[in-house]
Amino acid sequence: MNRMICVLRNASRQSQCLLCKHTKRRLSNSVSVLSKTYKTDEWTNITPRIIAKTETKLLSNKNHPLNIVKQRITKFFHQKFGGYAGSSSPLFSTYEDFSPVVSIEQNFDVLLIAEDHVARSKSDNYYINKDWVLRAHTSAHQSELIRAGLPAFLVFGDVYRRDEIDSSHFPVFHQCEGVRLFTKYQLFPNSDPISIQVQINSSSGSMDGMHSIQQPQLFTSHERTSEYQETLTMETSKMLEYDLKSCLEDLMNYLFSRRLNSRWNEVYFPFTHPSWELEIEHEGKWVEVLGCGVIEQKIVADAGCPDRVGWAFGIGLERIAMLLYNIPDIRLFWSKDERFINQFQVADKGIDEPFKFKPFSNYMPMYNDISFWLHSSAKFHENDFYDLVRSIGGDLVENVSCFDTYICNKTGRTSKAFRLTFRHFEKQLMQDDVNQIKKQIEEAAKTELKVTVR
Repeated sequence: MNRMICVLRNASRQSQCLLCKHTKRRLSNSVSVLSKTYKTDEWTNITPRIIAKTETKLLSNKNHPLNIVKQRITKFFHQKFGGYAGSSSPLFSTYEDFSPVVSIEQNFDVLLIAEDHVARSKSDNYYINKDWVLRAHTSAHQSELIRAGLPAFLVFGDVYRRDEIDSSHFPVFHQCEGVRLFTKYQLFPNSDPISIQVQINSSSGSMDGMHSIQQPQLFTSHERTSEYQETLTMETSKMLEYDLKSCLEDLMNYLFSRRLNSRWNEVYFPFTHPSWELEIEHEGKWVEVLGCGVIEQKIVADAGCPDRVGWAFGIGLERIAMLLYNIPDIRLFWSKDERFINQFQVADKGIDEPFKFKPFSNYMPMYNDISFWLHSSAKFHENDFYDLVRSIGGDLVENVSCFDTYICNKTGRTSKAFRLTFRHFEKQLMQDDVNQIKKQIEEAAKTELKVTVR
């Protein structure tokens, strides 16, 4: 269903309709996602607009920039790694049909995300109930695929996070998760018994050389440092780091069709250690394009492969597509406007042919400010307000920014002021349109967030 058409015909009517659905959800005892019904509870915060997005398969649309990026990533891994163990099948198998509805165990527990970690909060995730959530990352499928015995795989899919509102953030985006596992002899190919015997024979021709050749080992036991896990040897960690970084640098060079200036930054992820983010220099600025690291050995062992080690990475497809094709606003990926879709007809020129998106909308933005007092006893998170704005204003909302926070000296109460930017890609919005949407947002904020509108 194209909700944008409804807004085109009558912005205020759509706002009223969305508000009714937004309120009704919290009064219902169940919610249906992808034709399956779930009981709701105190954790439920998924909205009708987000539920509708779960049914939109952007990655399957042939003439779509996200599909092109998906094809190019897949092509790179299939060409770089070829067959596996003499097979004609590619080393990296590819998956994109997993349901975005996952268990709390899949999304958090098996990835070693602690129960008190902020990544589990309701302000950051879309919970169906206390047991089920829309996946926040494609890593949610990592453990089950390792358990299935796969040595390497790519997972593409839509992921969901409650986030700020601007041209580069949207509550639904798409990721590629990549994992590669190694046995001892795959990571250290010269350490197998045959290779060692060849080294012995070539070096001395006698068994005395046996003592001078030490086989590298995957595992050890020592203190965890910033560079190594406590169960992996230094050689294992360094070999995994080299293999991972060289692979991903090659991937970025392929996607951007040139050798890039790049740099690695150490970061923290609960499921990898050590971990890094890769930044590339793009149009004179450093831009983060992916996160990666050495998979925590406990994850691999718990998935039934205690004799293997591996690395993993995650790439946001929208970010790559926006950089590659000069797409200025993340909302455009959801557009059904032929002026957008037709620019990505790649059948004739091929997926690797460079091209740039040509903007087709020059409509002026409209602005509105909302300010309110926070209730002293109610918890307030800005992501809750952003999600409420999205639920009512939908894809008309281009940006929301908090431009003032004020604490009254007399009462100690806190006031927040937000500027809302509205823009339509297909028509010029009028001030009356956005005023009515603002009014609906204010009424919902009073009810849902327990604030006092100023």
